[in-house]
Amino acid sequence: MSELFTVLTPPAALALFNQHFHPTPCAERIPTEDALDRVLAEPLISPQDLPNFRRSTVDGYAVYAEDTYGATAGLPAFLTVIGEAPMGQATDLELGVGEAALVHTGGMVPAGANAVVMVENTQQVDETSIEVMKPVADGENVIQIGEDIRTGDQVLAPGHHLRPQDMGGLVALGVTQVSVAVPPRVAILSTGDEVKPPDQPIGPGQVRDINSYTLSALVTRAGGVPIRYGIVPDDRSALEAAAAKAHAEADMLVLSAGSSVSYRDMSVDVIDGLGEPGVLAHGLSVRPGKPTILAVADGIPVFGLPGNPVSAMVIFDLVVAPTIRAMLGTGTLPKSQVEARLDRNIASISGREDYVQVRLEEREGERWAIPVFGKSNLIYTLVNADGTVKISLDSNGVRAGEWVTVYLH
Repeated sequence: MSELFTVLTPPAALALFNQHFHPTPCAERIPTEDALDRVLAEPLISPQDLPNFRRSTVDGYAVYAEDTYGATAGLPAFLTVIGEAPMGQATDLELGVGEAALVHTGGMVPAGANAVVMVENTQQVDETSIEVMKPVADGENVIQIGEDIRTGDQVLAPGHHLRPQDMGGLVALGVTQVSVAVPPRVAILSTGDEVKPPDQPIGPGQVRDINSYTLSALVTRAGGVPIRYGIVPDDRSALEAAAAKAHAEADMLVLSAGSSVSYRDMSVDVIDGLGEPGVLAHGLSVRPGKPTILAVADGIPVFGLPGNPVSAMVIFDLVVAPTIRAMLGTGTLPKSQVEARLDRNIASISGREDYVQVRLEEREGERWAIPVFGKSNLIYTLVNADGTVKISLDSNGVRAGEWVTVYLH
């Protein structure tokens, strides 16, 4: 195999990949209480007004607002109390001019009232009358019917990533089941004679299998279900058999290691033999992670990631995570990010994206990003970093002191 290969920019590689991969999300119905972080598969329409009765936002007295206009502590409005609106049930009280009713936070506002005056702004004269010492406006301290959401309104759209507040909003409407996208099963294969399971001692020239576990965690975070297929030795027939099994059983296949261009590289040929159209890109203009493979094999996306842990995690975010999200019918979740001043110069080459790990530090009220330089096969380059700085394709680097965007891990 040639030692040279043609690299593509990440956007160009993904554009080519997306010409051949057109996912159709599958759906399942699950209890709303189990739907945290899942992706909606169909629109959710409100079955009712929320709230479905006028509610008080304070403890106080329901009143006809015009009866309080001009009220002051020195010249209060005098109102007759006709009763108390019970909590948790409808009230049959109906106010007339000059009347008030005791209400509690969340309770129903009686008919005839259009505002609630806080109890702190009243003074009880006797059991059936109060003085109001501050006026209220029409609608003050009252939540109207449908103020939160109306019957027939779309609550959430397909592709929405369900958050804790969304679950609260759904159960408030009595929605106890939702249709969500089925998470794709992502097969993970590690390759290499030198790679050993983490529960075994290692000898000279051997390393423990880091990538199977970091990639599994990244798959889970992206919304997929990781399936580890173990470690495959540097044997073509063994790799072909393992890849074929994983390809047949999963919705996506990720190979770790074996993607660099060398005499031991079998990944391209093995991936190419899994189905049509096969390998679409071998090599991205990024650092770290240049020897990356993107392929589609009979409708199944297949990725060959570099074996170095830093490279594998950078490339996962670039190409694998967006593909998982597409299979869920949603866009990639935006990463949390902060702005910081760069602590030292970062050199780069125009025409290549660089991803530099940084740790964050506060200095005299300013946030600084300190590059964590280290080779891409050193996992603690990532462990000791708080985030990543991206150096764009058209940049020759970033000078110390400049503001940069740090994408948090």
